[in-house]
This record gives sequence, C-alpha cells and structure tokens, in this order.
Amino acid sequence: MPVLLVRHRATDYAVWKAVFDEHAATLRAYGSRGGRVFRSDADPSEIWTLLEWDDLDRARLFAQSDDLHEVMVSAGLADNPKFWFLEETDRPSP
Repeated sequence: MPVLLVRHRATDYAVWKAVFDEHAATLRAYGSRGGRVFRSDADPSEIWTLLEWDDLDRARLFAQSDDLHEVMVSAGLADNPKFWFLEETDRPSP
C-alpha cells in the first residue's frame, strides 16, 4: 500500500488539527484513504502524519499542490514539512 509520511512542527496543535480535519475532503479528492496522526513525545509541536493513498503519483500531486501549501500557511506551521513517499513491501505478523 502506498503511503505518504509527513513531518512538520506546528505553532499550535489545536489550530493545526482543526485545519487538518477541515481539509479531509481535499485529501480524499487527491486519493487519500485516510491515515493516522502522531505527535512526538519529546517535542509535542512535532507532528507526523501517515496517510494511505490509492497511488504514489496522486500523493506526489497532493504534496506539490497549491491547495496543500495554502492550508499549511493557515495551519500555522513552524517549519517546512518533509515528505516521504513509501510503498509497503511486507507486513510481518505479530
């Protein structure tokens, strides 16, 4: 399964999360199938999102979109996000 891993810092998590939630329809329109949000234990302003996609080309389009860049500004990011485009190759059993 293709995934997009994004890491960035937010000046205010509550503001970031509200904007992220409002942006769900745009994520789906680009092919996101949902995902998970994580915060660093050592630095709560550091946020990681792991988003599943229908394919990595559409994830790349999303990462380069004006939609995303406008949303990042309104979400109050404290740094530039970093993106990793990953393809799952194995899912070991527990």
